[in-house]
Amino acid sequence: MNKLAKLIKKRKLIVFLDLEGTQLSHEMIAIGAIKCTINSKGRIKKYGKTFKQYVKAKNKVGKVVNKLTGISDELLKEKGINFNDLLHEFKKFVGIGWKNALFVTFGNHDYKIITQSVQYNFSVPSEISSHILKNYLDFLPIISEYVKDKDNNPYSLINYCHLFGVSLAEPAHDPCNDAINLAKLYDAFLQKKDIVFEEYKKVLAHSNHLPEPIKVVIKQLAEGHDVQAIQFDEVVKKYLND
Repeated sequence: MNKLAKLIKKRKLIVFLDLEGTQLSHEMIAIGAIKCTINSKGRIKKYGKTFKQYVKAKNKVGKVVNKLTGISDELLKEKGINFNDLLHEFKKFVGIGWKNALFVTFGNHDYKIITQSVQYNFSVPSEISSHILKNYLDFLPIISEYVKDKDNNPYSLINYCHLFGVSLAEPAHDPCNDAINLAKLYDAFLQKKDIVFEEYKKVLAHSNHLPEPIKVVIKQLAEGHDVQAIQFDEVVKKYLND
């Protein structure tokens, strides 16, 4: 996709991320990531190393997050590290490609988790967190422009993966698995242009932001019907006379 290609620019490394946060304060409690090298067209050339770490939060995890992810306050006390150390470990994981890496997530909640974690940790190395945020890309608005459900809403990460035939890394809601699934979805989106084409026709047909005559014609076209100028005139006249 040309729009995605412009956002990627001349990057050679993408780090796909998934973050888990506390229920109320939205502090980071877990991070999963995978490094992927890409070619000049943005396609993934190689799936690299993965990264997973639990992070100690200042506030409680919360019952909803605990039930969804299995992460508890006790688990963080046992296996978590502080946010400051996490940033240094993560930069080390990214390695020599740090300067020009692009950090990709699914949804903007991950962005909020980083900013909230910075606010709760005053001594963090701001140059690391700032670099991530300045080189951040939310993949959800990109894919959801072309592929949505019948109600014109974005799918979940898992449902997008099903739609594009991506084999899932399981279990879900494990940050490392979700990062891997995001990377696979990203590459499937670029590779399977026929799926994007068919799904985008549906999006156009279901759009709520088009004048009614245009919606009628696009719906007919999306269903495989040929529409001539005289038929379009009839649709417009009917709309004006109703």
